[in-house]
Amino acid sequence: MTTLEDYLEMNADRIDRMLHRYFGNVHGDLFRASAHLLLAGGKRLRPAVTLLAADAIQRGSSDDLILAALSLELTHNFTLIHDDIMDGDTARRGVPTVHTLWDEPTAILAGDVLYAKAFEFICLAEGADAAKIRAVKMLARTCAEICEGQSMDMEFERREDVSELEYLEMVSKKTGALYGAAAAIGGLLAGANPVQTDALYQFGINSGIAFQIQDDLIDLLANTEESGKDRASDIREGKQTLIAIRAREKGIDLAPYRRPLSAAEIEGLVTILQDAGVIEEVRAVALERAGVAKEALSVIPESVEKQLLGEIADFFVNRGN
Repeated sequence: MTTLEDYLEMNADRIDRMLHRYFGNVHGDLFRASAHLLLAGGKRLRPAVTLLAADAIQRGSSDDLILAALSLELTHNFTLIHDDIMDGDTARRGVPTVHTLWDEPTAILAGDVLYAKAFEFICLAEGADAAKIRAVKMLARTCAEICEGQSMDMEFERREDVSELEYLEMVSKKTGALYGAAAAIGGLLAGANPVQTDALYQFGINSGIAFQIQDDLIDLLANTEESGKDRASDIREGKQTLIAIRAREKGIDLAPYRRPLSAAEIEGLVTILQDAGVIEEVRAVALERAGVAKEALSVIPESVEKQLLGEIADFFVNRGN
């Protein structure tokens, strides 16, 4: 039986080949800027979810839906380009960000190109016309939700009273919605009925929430070499993560940590949060969401692909441990 690690590696290679086919020889600054992050690699998790969901509904259908899977990767990368501009980040996937290599106006347009191409690709995928219309509608709604989630995230940085429910709503839109769309679109184009399509969407939403909570933990607990990001950047920037919310509820003031921190200071903060039970509680929420995601798959027939989807939810919460 194929292991999840083997499947993800095989799928990433497959997606990379397709991306190089469509974006490897583009001309002009705008289209080179659009292709920059796409060709820099990545785990290609969203396309993997799309193709596994399709095969869980109808084995072998993923061969006809590779362009739909690419549309999810293009959507993800359009959001990354715009996020990097808003956050002022200078590196992504080990390469300079688009706006630092070109300029902000070009980067904005490059993201817009990927957004447009995502809809073109999903329309080129195989599938019944009615299913493709529903898939396009779902992707459009998802893009709007991602923008709303990003807006909420930025607004939260100006507040000190963000609740756990607000945080969960934000990450369900900013991160969960695209995983929900990835799973549901794959199933929908493969012939899933409405109950199965909704189940796949709920799987994606909840596993995406778990993914983001684990990302917040990785930001604090993993060293820079492991995470690829500056450690404790969320704390330093005053991000209202679930860690920050639970810490505030326990009377732990994180305001003094909104500055450059030494490794010793970060370790000291981690100890404080661990002793207060914050890390364990946040981890429990991530595990709970992964469990909800897997339970949603109960209406999907048993198959290797369904099992791999469940393992993806576990993978999302075990990264960095």
